Amino acid sequence: MNLPVVVGVDGSEPSLRAVDWAADEAALRGAPLRLVYASLWERYEGDALAEDLGKDSGQVIAEDIVQAAGQRARLRQKDVEISTDVVPEEPEYALVRSGRAAAVLVLGTRGRSGIVEMLLGSVSLSVAGRADCPVIVLRGSHDNQVRAGKQGRVVVGVGEKGTSSAALRFAAEEARLRDATLEVVRAWRCPAHETTDHPLLAGEPARLHERHAAEVLDEALKAVPADVESSRRTMEGPTRRVLLAASQGADLLVVGARRGSGHLGLQMGRVAHGVLHHAACAVAVVPERT
Repeated sequence: MNLPVVVGVDGSEPSLRAVDWAADEAALRGAPLRLVYASLWERYEGDALAEDLGKDSGQVIAEDIVQAAGQRARLRQKDVEISTDVVPEEPEYALVRSGRAAAVLVLGTRGRSGIVEMLLGSVSLSVAGRADCPVIVLRGSHDNQVRAGKQGRVVVGVGEKGTSSAALRFAAEEARLRDATLEVVRAWRCPAHETTDHPLLAGEPARLHERHAAEVLDEALKAVPADVESSRRTMEGPTRRVLLAASQGADLLVVGARRGSGHLGLQMGRVAHGVLHHAACAVAVVPERT
């Protein structure tokens, strides 16, 4: 049986749009969809919402939020098997645990109010930095691009690991499912101490670094399945800036996040953290085991 696509639900509009994305993702994968609501979200906004609806907060959480999200998913993808789960835990813990038996986790980034907006943003970052499976975080209104042919580009940043990259494998599969082009990107920089003032040697260090980046991409592309259309791009500059530029007009930007055994706290890195905040499309953070 295929592992499910799991989506975090909190009743906010961005989380419901994440349900749309997750339902489409499940349909493309032929996988079940699991909607997870962490009940301790009630601590932050359940009472106010309950008062608006004239119900106690328990009823709001159990009936309105989960039921509405499940109904939305069924209307979106009627052939997808859907289940819901209310978990009596803090959302980051519940979602990270759910990700241990998931193909992918899908999250929105914003809540219903300014205070909750910051809270749910921190939840998304926390889950992306700890989960054992790929985590797709939807940014702003970039939340309806999962259907095949929307933009036609899945972008992945490639490091020195090249063909062994879990991020590359995930990106290739996403491109295949969407019938999209996989764009493999490698950033390169010429260290200042390697520059020279000699007119005959000017530019040679930069060409060497660019050539090495191209060689890394050539090796990485060997691992891309034959049925996935792919292209490569080398760009000079810091990795975060290069990937943010490449995210323009893309369906999905995929980045790796190193996970080391025995480490606590966020394990994501500055590049993944930066693109989660500023990318022009949805971002998938894929764990890379070290």
